[in-house]
Amino acid sequence: MMEQHTIRYDVRITKKVQKNLRKLPLDVVRRFAVLAEQLRDCGPVAHDWKNYGKLGDGRYHCHLAYSYSACWTHEKGTITIEVYYVGSRENAPY
Repeated sequence: MMEQHTIRYDVRITKKVQKNLRKLPLDVVRRFAVLAEQLRDCGPVAHDWKNYGKLGDGRYHCHLAYSYSACWTHEKGTITIEVYYVGSRENAPY
């Protein structure tokens, strides 16, 4: 029997995001943890997340809650995903 190998992505969270997560409501932090796990297991495309969208040039975003969003990048041909923003939608860099 042949063993199937699945790629696990390396999800990197910037220091700015780590600092921001400490200021966010617990339910948003929990949703982000679920998103990070899904990115690790499935890659940068997150169709089942609310308001998911490509921002162009390997950049993506989705909403974690009505007022909060997350943004990440993925360079084609690599297994690294970098989360560069988690916070209020008003301040999101898109």
